[in-house]
Parts: sequence; C-alpha cells; structure tokens
Amino acid sequence: MPKLSVIIPVLNEEYFLAKQQEIYKFFLKQGHEVIIVDGGSSDKTVQIAGLIGCKIFITKPARGHQLHFGAKQSLNEILLFLHADTFLPQNAIKLICIALTSAANYWGRFDISFSSSKLIFQIIAWFMNKRSCLSGIVTGDHALFVKRASYFSCGGFPDYPIMEDIEISKRLKKIASPICLTDEVVSSCRKWEKQGVLKTIIKMWSLRILFFFGISTKTLAEFY
Repeated sequence: MPKLSVIIPVLNEEYFLAKQQEIYKFFLKQGHEVIIVDGGSSDKTVQIAGLIGCKIFITKPARGHQLHFGAKQSLNEILLFLHADTFLPQNAIKLICIALTSAANYWGRFDISFSSSKLIFQIIAWFMNKRSCLSGIVTGDHALFVKRASYFSCGGFPDYPIMEDIEISKRLKKIASPICLTDEVVSSCRKWEKQGVLKTIIKMWSLRILFFFGISTKTLAEFY
C-alpha cells in the first residue's frame, strides 16, 4: 500500500488536534506522515502537534500558501489535504489507495456529512455532495486527495487566503475529473452555527460569484 502525506493547515486549532490525536498517531505508526502547517497560532496548537509526532512548519496565515508549503515539504506519493475540524472515516487510507490504484485516476474526494444530526445539515450535505460531483469542484471540507505528480504538474494550490480549493479543482480538472467517494468525512458545524445557516450559505455563494467575476482573493478574505 502506498504511503500518504496528510497535510493540515491550522490556526489556533488546539481543540481539534487534541481530539484527533489518536488517528494521527495511528497514521504515523503505519508509516504515513502528518504535516501541520501553522499560520501563527497563539494557543497550544504547535505544542500538541509536537506531542503527537507531526512534522511542524510555521508560515504566514494564508490557507493556500499553507497547503502548498506543506505539499512541498512532503515525501510520499499520495497527498491528502485535510482541515483540522474534519474527521476521516476509519478506513480512509485504504479507500484512498484503492481509488488511486488505476493509472487513469489522479485525484478525488470524500462525501461530506456534518457533526450535527439536524435535518438542515443533512440537506446541506446532500446538496454539497451532489454539486461537487456534478461540477468537479472540491471544497476543503471534502478532504481532497491527489497523486503527488498530478498535484505538482498542475501547479498546486495557489497562494490565496481563500478560494484556494476552487482554484486547485479547476487546475486538476484539466487533468481528469475527481473520483467521488461516497464514504463520508464528518465536518464541524461550528462556522454554520456561529454565523447562522442562511447567512453562511448566502456569504459562501456571494464569495464564489465575486471570485468568478475576478474580485481579488485578498478582498474576498476581508469580506469573509
């Protein structure tokens, strides 16, 4: 089975790193690597990552930059880009390796579900999964995975503070459509619950529309 490099951009994520430390330790014991790219946390994020045994790098706080920086430090042939508050299925490594076994498969993602069982979040997840498969656009919460050669051949993540996932999807789609695994990752609802569901939906679609019309990602990040 090929080895993975799990790349996690963080900024003040001590809670979720501590909560997921056992799965990260398991990855490390299996010979995979876990790379934490910190954007300047003021909490115990870096200390916890060190206790887990992760590789740790500190960069400027821009998610696209953090993701690409982590990829450049990685050693393994499959890259998995993971948000700190996204939980993988138990057999995630096996599923990824099987999905990328074929020479014709270059990248993919998981379906998403949310940490809340409320009906509204089930509906949102259903629409996100359908939209992703139909459009080939993979947002960060879907846990994008990709063959190393394919990632670097398309230029990798851009140095964007936001919308980096939209741009990398557009780049990778020029190589091939993503493999859409129906196995689910579980993403935190914290953003939705803090800002409100309707407000979050309106904001995210507004950002995408503005990005489509060429508004700079710096301006979008300030709006976000």
